[in-house]
Amino acid sequence: MIQSADVAVNVAGVSKIFGSGDQEVRALDDVSVAIRQNEFFTLLGPSGCGKTTLLRLLAGFEHPTRGEIFLNGTDIAGLPPNKRPVNTVFQSYALFPHLTVGQNIGFGLEMQGKPKAEVEQTVDAMLKLVRMEALKKRRTSQISGGQQQRVALARALAPHPEVLLLDEPLSALDFKLRKEMQLELKRLQNETGITFIFVTHDQEEALTMSDRIAVMRDGKILQVGGPREIYDRPAERFVADFIGDTNFLRAEILGVDGDAARLRLDAGGVEIAADLPEGAARSGAVTVVIRPERARFLGPDDAPPDGESALDARVEQMVYFGTDTHYHLRLGGDERFIARIQNDERLARAPAEGDSVRIAFPARAAQVLKD
Repeated sequence: MIQSADVAVNVAGVSKIFGSGDQEVRALDDVSVAIRQNEFFTLLGPSGCGKTTLLRLLAGFEHPTRGEIFLNGTDIAGLPPNKRPVNTVFQSYALFPHLTVGQNIGFGLEMQGKPKAEVEQTVDAMLKLVRMEALKKRRTSQISGGQQQRVALARALAPHPEVLLLDEPLSALDFKLRKEMQLELKRLQNETGITFIFVTHDQEEALTMSDRIAVMRDGKILQVGGPREIYDRPAERFVADFIGDTNFLRAEILGVDGDAARLRLDAGGVEIAADLPEGAARSGAVTVVIRPERARFLGPDDAPPDGESALDARVEQMVYFGTDTHYHLRLGGDERFIARIQNDERLARAPAEGDSVRIAFPARAAQVLKD
């Protein structure tokens, strides 16, 4: 339970409906979430899930149809954007191309009527924070996309907002620069101590940067948790499928002991142990999730170690990714399975397409999904 003093943003029973009658669209449906002080919190989900709508409600660009939004204990649901101690970094950075880097960063402070000396001091501090002191007098039309992104961040941080909202700010960057900026954003959040609320549909971004993640679908929050919890212990099938690659196997529960279950997989009739989360079925037919990286190949004469389970399979396709290879396998019962195997010297002979193989995975690498 998060204590009220630790909460920066509290969204309570918020719904947002656009249109009416046959044209009604329920963008958010009774959403509640508490976001902590000094937290990097990510709203993650596919297009149309409601994440950007929620961000716009926090910024004040939209107002809730129902529900309340509190910032540090104050109800802000009816306040206009300029009355909220919140700033937003948009997907398009919206910089002024005719102004210098320093002038862009100081623009908002000048509009607030801050003394010139204070503006200059804050601009210099922000330039140091984003490591761009040498580009203070350069026009933003003369700098790279990654540098423009840093300027947009510095401009948003300059007024020292209580919360910084980030609407997919890395989507326009190339792959390598996007990876660099993921680390940069996390550094900035740590150094400023400001609550960051980040919107993305990119699972890797969310896992890399976030303290906690809210996975959204159809206007609802399905699960909130840390990156490891979301990845290793998804609450339901959509979360498991949306966060990284995964395998879904049919099984039947044979017995239950606390939070563990004995299962018989439809694929080959193999018995395995699996985690049984609260709310999951405790008998009958179920779906089991196993992450591809938990599997490994056994040698032709190897037996699985104690506590591990093994499955017979046939290699249908291989996809090389440099650091690892994804093996697309066919199990018994015509089920498919992906095994992600590191490319290293420990694999004596890499299987080829058409080969029969055995794969093993540790005890309780599997989890029963909730209905």
